[in-house]
Amino acid sequence: MRSFSNPSLLLVSFFLLLFLVDIDGSQALSPQQSLSNHEIHLLAEREYNSLFQLYRHLHANPELSFHETRTAERIQNELENIGFEVTANFGGLGLVGVMKNGEGPTVMVRTDLDGLPVTEETNIEYASRVRVKNDQGQEVGVMHACGHDIHMTCFIGTARLLNQMKTRWHGTLVMIGQPAEERGGGAKAMLAEGLYQKFPRPDCVLALHDDAGLEAGKVGLCQGNALAGVDSVDLTIRGISGHGAYPYTTKDPIVLAAQTIMALQTIVSREIPAIEPAVITVGSIHGGTKHNIIPNEVQLQLTVRHYSDATRAHLLGSIERIAKGVAQAGGVPKDREPIMKVLEPESIPPTYNNPELTRRAVRAMEAVLGKDSVVTREPVMGGEDFGYFGRTAEKVPICIFWVGAVSPQRIEESLQKGGKPLPSLHSSLFAPVPEPTIKTGVKAMAAALLELFKKQ
Repeated sequence: MRSFSNPSLLLVSFFLLLFLVDIDGSQALSPQQSLSNHEIHLLAEREYNSLFQLYRHLHANPELSFHETRTAERIQNELENIGFEVTANFGGLGLVGVMKNGEGPTVMVRTDLDGLPVTEETNIEYASRVRVKNDQGQEVGVMHACGHDIHMTCFIGTARLLNQMKTRWHGTLVMIGQPAEERGGGAKAMLAEGLYQKFPRPDCVLALHDDAGLEAGKVGLCQGNALAGVDSVDLTIRGISGHGAYPYTTKDPIVLAAQTIMALQTIVSREIPAIEPAVITVGSIHGGTKHNIIPNEVQLQLTVRHYSDATRAHLLGSIERIAKGVAQAGGVPKDREPIMKVLEPESIPPTYNNPELTRRAVRAMEAVLGKDSVVTREPVMGGEDFGYFGRTAEKVPICIFWVGAVSPQRIEESLQKGGKPLPSLHSSLFAPVPEPTIKTGVKAMAAALLELFKKQ
C-alpha cells in the first residue's frame, strides 16, 4: 500500500472529496454546487447570532393584522441594509424589496408579518407581553403564535445569504413582506395594487411555514394540493321570542340552531365524495340572555374548508339549503328565515404547489440538508392566503414548504404514555426551538433559490 508523504495534500484531498459528495453521501455533485452548498452552511452558521437577536425582537413585539407598522419598518430597514431597493406601504402595510444581479430568472420570496390576538403563556425570556385594543375595541394580548417571527427571520437570513453569494447566481430576487395573512386580506391587497405589474414579474414564488409537529432540522414538502381553501360563514338562525315557560307560543331559535348544527354534519359525510377533502366546523354559537327567555335569534360561526371551487360551491349552497329547510320545517315565517353571510374579504383559495417547482426545491434541499432531513408531507386542511400568488392571470408557479420547529426530545416525550401533547400553531404555549429551526429554514430557502436561478 502506497503511503502519503505530504499530510497537507492528504487533508486537501479529503475536503475536496467532501465537496464532491452530497451531504448524506448518496449523490455526486458538481464542484460548483458542492462549494455553494458548503458556503450556505458556513454563512448560515455565521449569521445565526445576529438572526437570533432579530427573532427575539420580532417575537417580543408582535402586531395584529393590518397594524404591522413597526414590524414592516424593521423588515424594510433590514432589507435596505442588505442592499435591496425597497418600496413600503404597498397593498396596505406591505413592502417589496428588489435586488438585481444581472440577467436571469426572477424569483420572489414572501414572508408574512402579522401576529395573533393570543396572550402568550410560554414563559420564555423573550415572551410577548404586548396588549392592545383590537378593531372591536377589546383589549387583547398579541403573540406570534403562528410563527411569523420565524418566517421573517428566515426571510432576512435568506436575503443576507443571497447577497453574500452573488457570484453564485444571476437574475432578480424580489423579497416581499405581506401583512394580514391571518385575516386573509394581505396577499389579495398586494396583488390588487399591481405586485406583478409594478415590479419584476416572478417566474416563481416561494414561502415557508413553521411546523408545530415536525422535528427541527427537517423540512417537509408536498406536491400539488398543500393547503385548503377557507371561508368564514356567519349564520343567523332567527325565530320568535317569548317566555321560557310557554315555548309553544314561540319559534325557538336555540332548538332550530341545534337541529341545524346536527344536520350540517351530513353535508360532508353524505353529499361530498369520500375521497374529496372537505370540512364544515361550527366554531361558535351564541344566543339568549337569561334562563327563562327564548331569544329572537342565535348566531353561528362556521369555518368551511375545501380543495376545489366546485366543492366550495356545494358546501356553501348546502349550508344555506339545510338552514332554511330546518326553519321551514319548524314553522318559521318566511320573513324570519335564516340569514347566511360569507365573509368574502377573509376567504382564501387553496394553495397548490407546482409539482415541477417543488421537485426542484426538494433536490436542492436534499443536497444541502441530506435526504433524511427532507420529508414528504400530506396536504392539510389548514389555510394560507399564499395560494393567491398562484391564482392570477399570470399563472405563476408557487411552492410553500414546512420547516420543523420542535426539538426531537419534545416530540419523543409527547409520544410516551401520558406525555403532554405538542402545542399546536395558534396555541398560547407554542414556542419553536429557535436555532435549528432558523438555520434549517435559511439553508433550505437559500438552496432552493440558488437552484431556481439556474438557467433551464
